[in-house]
Amino acid sequence: MQSLTLENNQQGTISENVQLVNRIATSEQQAAFLDKADSLPRIQLDKRATSDLEMIAIGGFSPLQGFLEQADYDCVVENMRLANGQPWSIPVTLSVNEEVAASLKEGSLIRLDDPTGRMVGVLELTQKYRYDKTREAVKVYRTEEDKHPGVKVIYEQGEINLAGPVWLLQRDDHPNFPSYQIDPAVSQAMFKERGWKTVVGFQTRNPIHRAHEYIIKCALETVDGLFLHPLVGATKSDDIPAEVRMRCYEIMMEHYFPNDRVILAINPAAMRYAGPREAIFHALVRRNYGCTHFIVGRDHAGVGDYYGTYDAQHIFDEFQPGELGITPMKFEHAFYCTRTESMATAKTSPSTKEERIHLSGTKVRQMLRNGELPPPQFSRPQVAAELIKAMQDKG
Repeated sequence: MQSLTLENNQQGTISENVQLVNRIATSEQQAAFLDKADSLPRIQLDKRATSDLEMIAIGGFSPLQGFLEQADYDCVVENMRLANGQPWSIPVTLSVNEEVAASLKEGSLIRLDDPTGRMVGVLELTQKYRYDKTREAVKVYRTEEDKHPGVKVIYEQGEINLAGPVWLLQRDDHPNFPSYQIDPAVSQAMFKERGWKTVVGFQTRNPIHRAHEYIIKCALETVDGLFLHPLVGATKSDDIPAEVRMRCYEIMMEHYFPNDRVILAINPAAMRYAGPREAIFHALVRRNYGCTHFIVGRDHAGVGDYYGTYDAQHIFDEFQPGELGITPMKFEHAFYCTRTESMATAKTSPSTKEERIHLSGTKVRQMLRNGELPPPQFSRPQVAAELIKAMQDKG
């Protein structure tokens, strides 16, 4: 596996020594792969594996060049590191059942099809190995309950992991957000062109509300630029669709953010809902996109009550300063304070609980379904109106 060289990033400046992986086939390679396509054994990827292939190929998952071999897999599961010691917190694997695995030969090429059956890539199969699903669930997700969406995926996938470098046949425009499809090499170049030496990344799978806006703007006060990077890969069925979330970001860009200091782009990756481990994962991905800082708020990438409120912040303390190549910005839960008549956190507000306006996601969704605007202290009216429309269209 190609190594990833990182300069010490303790001072929070963009590193030019991050060697991005590029596994997009050249035109000659593409022609050669397509010529062999009908003779190759094939595997149909699900949505998550398809986005993993894409993220590996464009360098979003650097230093990974393919799906993890066993030595790397074991180290990631146990220690949040690759076998060579580099930080990596989530195993990126391709699993099949025993019957399929038995038909595949190490050292051969495997055709990779997307969920529609279209050939999108090739795997150079270097290894196939059995793994312990329960161990992965407990170590990565901190639970073995199949009610957890990430654990459920593990239990439903095959018993054998296939490993090796991959090739993405070609880089297609995103069907829904082509203008926001900014790959890591491009975002790094954009930051440099704008003269941004420090850039903070923000990740969410939820629509943006006032608490998000507050912590984002607090961060923006201290850096040169902001990289708004909402996730548009596979999420839970009850999450707000990516199209709606992106429209909410567009509204915020139009009315509430300084355009010359913000770049909005999509993150093609799928959600794992791995809480603390996924916070590290999300930070490493944003490092590859060129960010020097990463916002980590309340219950980052969490689901249900599997993780403590600030576990996703505490996990960064398990790494040495500068080791991740990106600096976390840790924020407490924000709310509107009626005493000070402003957004705040417990660190800055003397208010009592009764003087703080923050609504649960369940309460907000119920209001939206009823056609009720949440209070302006919680959500910008234009954003709330967009969410109401989406809820009512959904029925």
